[in-house]
Amino acid sequence: MWQEFKKFLAQGNVIDLAVAVIMGTAFGAVVTSLVEDVIMPPIGLLLGGVDFSNLFINLSGTPYASLAEAQAAGAPTINYGMFLNTVINFLIVAAAVFLMIRGLKATQRGKEEEGAVTKDCPYCYSTIPIQATRCPECTSQLAGD
Repeated sequence: MWQEFKKFLAQGNVIDLAVAVIMGTAFGAVVTSLVEDVIMPPIGLLLGGVDFSNLFINLSGTPYASLAEAQAAGAPTINYGMFLNTVINFLIVAAAVFLMIRGLKATQRGKEEEGAVTKDCPYCYSTIPIQATRCPECTSQLAGD
């Protein structure tokens, strides 16, 4: 069983998945910083100096000046400003993934449109150039060419 597990880990798919998870985590951190440090401050400034990460609804009835103060006191809060940041973060990640997949599909479509450059010999099944009229492996005359 240990040998099978080592073989499974050595396969390229598992390594590719691990790399994808690591890159996804790093990308997530970059997008979070982009949202919190670059996008939201100007939006907050345009809306009258609002700090979205500090927007909350206090459910305790006791007034608190900031979300940190309410959380330190253990007051129940609805943190809708943090939720807005998370939604914007998600939308940016979703747009980036969409654009990446769209680009990959466009390159695949371009390769498909280039057409085949080889074909299989119907007699010996070796791969031969598309323009060949005789198979170099079995020397058979190719029908229809």
